[in-house]
Amino acid sequence: MAKKLISSGSTFEEQIGYSRAVVQDNWVFVSGTTGYNYSTMTISEDIVEQTEQCLINIKDTLEKAEASLSDIVRVTYMLPNPSDFEHCWPILKKYLGEVKPAATMISAGLANDKMKIEIEVTALKNK
Repeated sequence: MAKKLISSGSTFEEQIGYSRAVVQDNWVFVSGTTGYNYSTMTISEDIVEQTEQCLINIKDTLEKAEASLSDIVRVTYMLPNPSDFEHCWPILKKYLGEVKPAATMISAGLANDKMKIEIEVTALKNK
């Protein structure tokens, strides 16, 4: 199967040279996704709201790849402030609690100080 590139339409992708996601065979590799609401081009100051928006953005990307959140096998969370991570847990459980992917949390600076979390996932489509 040919590699399929999925774009969010962000000019940032073109400037840097990356895709929102890459589909290869049954694998879907979703780039680090932040809590920007792409319909309003805004980002909440609240870590919990950003976490939920990240997962909504990831869900939308997976749907473009003909996959779903239930196909996620690996997730990486990146947060500048590791003490914020516990606040995210209820939202993570809401979206991924039944999926239970392998997971890693990394404390690292992000591209913009407004960003409080970035989430990257790998999915394996069961189709």
